[in-house]
Amino acid sequence: MSQLYFHCSNAKGTLIDRYGAAIADLAEARDHATRVVRSLLMTRSSEDWRGWALHVSDDLGDEIFVMPFAFVLGKPH
Repeated sequence: MSQLYFHCSNAKGTLIDRYGAAIADLAEARDHATRVVRSLLMTRSSEDWRGWALHVSDDLGDEIFVMPFAFVLGKPH
């Protein structure tokens, strides 16, 4: 099990995850990342989330993967 951090950023700034989460494997990391993005998308906000990305990193600060919010939002119809 690893401690992973789920930071969100866009061109204007970054939301830092200071606590992280204990994650067993990459599949769990992907699922957790998707939940983080969805929880932000569900907040009452005027924020346009299309330009945001979630960065997953380990406790050494090494980036494991990036998930653009657009990946969760899907394609516009």
